[in-house]
Amino acid sequence: MSDKPVCLVTAPVGTRSGYGAHSRDICRALIKLDKYDVNIWPVRWGSTPMNALHKDDPNDKEIIDRLLENPELPNQPEIHIHIVIPNEFSPLAKYNIGITAGLETTVCPPQWIEGMNKMNLNIVPSNFVKDTLNSISFDVHNDKTNEKIGDLKNEKPIEVLFEGIDTNIYKKTSEFSKSFVDEMNKIDEVFNFLYVGHWLQGGLGADRKDTGMLVKVFCETFKNMKRKPGLIMKTSGAGFSVLDRESILNKINDIKGSIKGDLPNIYLLHGDFTDDEMNGLYNHPKVKSHVSLTHGEGFGRPLLEASVSEKPIIASNWSGHTDFLKKPNALLLSGTLEEVKRDSFPGDFYTEGSKWFTVNYREASAVMKELYKNYRKYKLGAKKLATYNKVKFSLDAMTKQFGKILDEYVPEFPKEVKLKLPKLKKVGSTEAPKIKLPKLKKV
Repeated sequence: MSDKPVCLVTAPVGTRSGYGAHSRDICRALIKLDKYDVNIWPVRWGSTPMNALHKDDPNDKEIIDRLLENPELPNQPEIHIHIVIPNEFSPLAKYNIGITAGLETTVCPPQWIEGMNKMNLNIVPSNFVKDTLNSISFDVHNDKTNEKIGDLKNEKPIEVLFEGIDTNIYKKTSEFSKSFVDEMNKIDEVFNFLYVGHWLQGGLGADRKDTGMLVKVFCETFKNMKRKPGLIMKTSGAGFSVLDRESILNKINDIKGSIKGDLPNIYLLHGDFTDDEMNGLYNHPKVKSHVSLTHGEGFGRPLLEASVSEKPIIASNWSGHTDFLKKPNALLLSGTLEEVKRDSFPGDFYTEGSKWFTVNYREASAVMKELYKNYRKYKLGAKKLATYNKVKFSLDAMTKQFGKILDEYVPEFPKEVKLKLPKLKKVGSTEAPKIKLPKLKKV
């Protein structure tokens, strides 16, 4: 048995999701740091597939080997790291750390603040999330009189730990599988913008990634041009079913049907891609630029992964991804903060009065057109961004930063002292002495 402090990690490590990828990176970092006896309890993440771990992959096997069959340990763990949304945080250990991707808007549900206050330390992936969570305050009222009796706000320390990229996977490359090349040969255009992200709930302009308006702006920008670029969309809804694919195609066709003119081509990539396949997509020569009009990101992991491919990036100038996308090496779009519509989130996640960012669509159109016409002008900036990000935001850099945070906050735990009693020597007989009683006479 290890004499290291026991660390229980509760996280969706096996899921095909952003939280799943983040959880796996946190677990690998913990294992590499070798400070604790790491035990992992895997949980679900919505309806996302739980097939992300493969026992023949050495990076996955070290996680698989530490998976628990049930969440109960023989003794209370010294540390519990809970990687979920904050309202689910549970303080199960002597020292408790909550890790969350945070929020993409200006306000979170009050239950999130309550959850964060249960933990000893909270870790988030960007300065945007840290600053926003520290600025949020809710009035607390007396249930009977409705009189204000206090404020609900975060009272626990928050540290920023970015989501590092594995530079052994995400990197500049010109090597592609034959099957991938065959698929990309079906794309007519030699210049394509690439969008990677979910197409979430909400009407046109109201889904969180603003995917629908990206389609509309792209079509309006390049319609009727003699030589048009294409738009490749690696997107899906909740999963990778045939029904989901048809739903995405219907959304694209509905938007295109509302626009008159000779429209540019849009290509849908739908399905479960490996990390290597995603890196191939980012690097394919027909992909010339990455684009996202997102309303808000806690971090924006796909944009970081895309950045090391040395292709120019167009993105919103707000929220988590601005930690690693900087002007002038990235093309960041201005815009305004607007109220989040109620149908943009499930009921439990919607918070009254929350706002997010909406890009200036005319500016987005002008920037896409400018990049298309003067592409060489922006290649050097993209290369500088890739060089910086693959060092400063690598998985190794993340692991080192995580180690510093743990060293600063996690206390020393007293080690179990095993008492060694001396051997007792036998003194005299252990049998009870025999007593001879006198005979009694009858009176």
